[in-house]
Order: sequence, then C-alpha cells, then structure tokens
Amino acid sequence: MILNKKFIPLLTSMLILFCCNVSFGLERVDPALHKWMRETNIGTKDKTQTVELKVTYYSNEYVQELIRVQAEKNLWTNSEMEDYKYALLKRLNFNEYIPFNINMYVEGIPVYAQPFDKYLTLTVGRKRYKPVDYDKQFNLKISGRREGMIFFSRYDEKTGKDILEKARDVRLTIDGSIAYALASRGEVTWVWDITKDKPSEKTGAAAARLEIDRLIKRVNKLNADRKKLQDQVDVIDKELNEVNTRIDELQEVN
Repeated sequence: MILNKKFIPLLTSMLILFCCNVSFGLERVDPALHKWMRETNIGTKDKTQTVELKVTYYSNEYVQELIRVQAEKNLWTNSEMEDYKYALLKRLNFNEYIPFNINMYVEGIPVYAQPFDKYLTLTVGRKRYKPVDYDKQFNLKISGRREGMIFFSRYDEKTGKDILEKARDVRLTIDGSIAYALASRGEVTWVWDITKDKPSEKTGAAAARLEIDRLIKRVNKLNADRKKLQDQVDVIDKELNEVNTRIDELQEVN
C-alpha cells in the first residue's frame, strides 16, 4: 500500500499523539474512549512519594472509536481514514499484540523499575502472561511523568490460539514493589470487561490487510524453515547413497 505523501506528516503526528496517549483531554469528553481507561492515585502517609497511574487498554472498541473521532475531527476522506486506520493498527501490531498505554507520574522519591516488565502481569481466565515488549524508557529513573506502550502477545505460546477468544475480562496487575507508595497494597489490578468487545467491520478491511501481512511473514518463515530442513534431508540422503554404494561394493567383492 502507498500512503498519500501529503498525509504522512499528519498521520505520524496522530500516531504519536494517540499511540502514546499524551493527552487525556479527548478521552474525558468521549465516553467510548474513557470507558477503557483506569486511574489510580496512591501516596504514602508521610507524603514522601505519590504515584499516579493512568492505564488505557487498546480494545477493539477503543481503536474503532479513536479512528472515528480522528476522522471527524480532521474531516478526512475515506482514503485518508483508511490510511490512518491501517497505519494505526500496524503501529500497534494489533493483529499480534494486546496493547496498553501506561501514563505514570511520580512525585517525591523516584521510582527505579528495571526491568519494568517484571512488575507487570496480564491475567486472562486462569492464565497469566508477561509483556513481550514495552517502551524501554520505563527502565530509567522515573521522576515526574513517564508514558509509553506495553505489549502482550495475542496468541498463546503453546497452543497458538487467541487468548481473548473466549475471555470475559482482562486484568492488568502491577506489583506493589515497584514503588514505595504502592508497597503496602501488595499490587494494583485493573479490570476490563471484554464480553462485548468484538472486531467491527469498521476495522475489518484494515485488520484483514494486516492479517495478510502477518500471514505473508509466516509463510516466509515457514519456507525458510522448510529450506533448512530440506538441506538437512539432502545431507542425509547423500550420506545414505554413499553408505549404500559402499555396501554394494563390498558385497560384490565377497
């Protein structure tokens, strides 16, 4: 797909704004976006540290509404909206990952959370998952505001099935040991009901194109794996031929 060159700068700025979720103003006025956000504020009794956490789950509905709001706000044509939709889903790697945005504000004693992913757990049903990727800026000293994306695999590593397929809710937990202010609580958990969060035709075309991209990558990987295996088979076949030839030679002598 070739994106409209005039649209690329605007598209890039939109992705930075919403994939990183820099501003919470839009979500406050749009219920469909706000319903996927969670906020927790915790401070120590001695007021030496305050931690503010804002978490957004990039659900199907959230992404669909994000696309609609931006299209209306910027008066995009259908072509521009499709470009944005495709680029947004690709930026989020939506077909492979379950994305979350974490906006963290620390006042007082700084937070040192390296590696950051060890403090996060996604629970779906009875299974628990760790992030497969995250913004590495969270590994640095956190004092003031820090914001970025966290990604969990959409597919179970053992079964290969979509972990959200029959799920009723998702739970993101952050270990309380990450910060002095959270330690007394042990952990903080946010819950999202996803029983009605289904893919829509609004993102269907773009999602289908992304799925094609993913499947093409999969085909390329399988072809590469097959070539490696074929090379091994060829080596074995060659040795078998040599061994059988030698056996025939020895039998002729006898």
